[in-house]
Amino acid sequence: MKRCILLLIVAAIILSGCQNKLDNKNMLDNIREPKTAGQFYPADAGELQKKIKKHLDLAPEKKIAGEVKAIIVPHAGYDFSGHVAAYAYKQLIGKKVGTVVIICNSHSTYFNGVAVDNHDAWRTPLGTVEVDKNLAQKLIDGDKVIQYNAQPFATNDQTIEVQIPFLQTVLQSSFKILPIYFGNINDEDYKVLAKALVDNLGDNDIIVASTDMSHYPSYEDANKIDQDSLNVIKLGDVKKLNEYIDKVMSQNIFGEETTMCGVDGVRTVLEIYNLKKWKGIEVLKYANSGDTHIGGRGSVVGYGAVAFAGNAIDDNVLNKSQKQALLNIAKQTVESFVKTDKIPEFNITDERLNKREGAFVTLHREGKLRGCIGQIIPSDEPLWQVVLEMAVAAASEDNRFLPVNEEELDKLDYEISVLSAPERIDDWQKIELGKHGVIVKSGRYSGVFLPQVAAETGWSKEEFLSQLCTQKAGLPADCYKDKDVELLVFTAQVFGGK
Repeated sequence: MKRCILLLIVAAIILSGCQNKLDNKNMLDNIREPKTAGQFYPADAGELQKKIKKHLDLAPEKKIAGEVKAIIVPHAGYDFSGHVAAYAYKQLIGKKVGTVVIICNSHSTYFNGVAVDNHDAWRTPLGTVEVDKNLAQKLIDGDKVIQYNAQPFATNDQTIEVQIPFLQTVLQSSFKILPIYFGNINDEDYKVLAKALVDNLGDNDIIVASTDMSHYPSYEDANKIDQDSLNVIKLGDVKKLNEYIDKVMSQNIFGEETTMCGVDGVRTVLEIYNLKKWKGIEVLKYANSGDTHIGGRGSVVGYGAVAFAGNAIDDNVLNKSQKQALLNIAKQTVESFVKTDKIPEFNITDERLNKREGAFVTLHREGKLRGCIGQIIPSDEPLWQVVLEMAVAAASEDNRFLPVNEEELDKLDYEISVLSAPERIDDWQKIELGKHGVIVKSGRYSGVFLPQVAAETGWSKEEFLSQLCTQKAGLPADCYKDKDVELLVFTAQVFGGK
């Protein structure tokens, strides 16, 4: 694989710490083709995009206090539950995600343990999404309860498949998925999966628990049962959820067959919520099939959308409008520079965008790296100016590529990484994979990787640091263990768009 280069510009450290990934999609042999397109969602790509966009446009903006780490969404046909799912997926728009773990109970098979998908990728009318085989293997290596099992993924079960077009619409194109089914035999398997995910998920990974709610009671009964279920979920207590489910099912309510058909995914997220000490649970929307123009009210299915938030976002975190402003600056600058060889002028008064910070600008074309240049060390220039200059550099000065030409402009995706100031550490074991970018320095030799490189490559901490030493800094593979070698870490806010 190619590696980004080390540049020095005007006494500031300007580096490329992103990974130029090979185009694996042409090498994926075992692709799961869509099985429910044309039934649960449109088979035509244009029609599908239009339907998803309509659902997202109708879902109101709702501010979540913290970074969204997991969501609960329904999995019925889009005409029934798509408008509810959109409330949760709207929280993910533009989010930079490494891997999305999609969890449900198998609706067509029974088996022991937890099944991890062994396909190379899943295809939908919107394209192909790669399966994170590295994460899959880590989960399997962690506990024998978790195994590759092709059986549930070979069926026409729509519960995971219907989530992927929404993800393809709201997320940047570089994300991967890991589909997981529970076998419906051991009620305690969720604890095993939760621990394995806590041990292996990166900071940019998220979880989607796919479940509908009450099945087939009356409209009135479903409203009461499901609203109470959501209130219990909001408590964040798996034991209370289990007790509530047992209570409902013991009442023999007419038509009520199950309170949640993907309950083990919900249990898994609640378990992780407590293990990771996440900060909040927000119920975003509830409706049932009786609320649609095509559903009756005598027998309904319920749908809920819930978001789980990690630690509260501090004042240093860029908000949505600030991120969009930086993306606009990068895009407008590149387009003007390529077309006219001139850099546009901007009048940026936002105090946050005038802070002194480092940043990277990364360009992708159709999922492939097209340029990546950044400035690690803060200079006297404000953040927005750094983004402007790095956008020009990424489009014209990355010596692995020819400069961007005018015909490419409408095919480019932009990604910006806003960096914290690097801090020196005295022990490489303190590095948190997926959270920290790392700089290694020894004399005139140095190299850097951005935090997202770990998620993109699937490397262990030792592999990540060895590659940094050899490929980026030209030092021995174990240089990070040398006390005379300087290690610095930083974090990054990563976001993107077209």
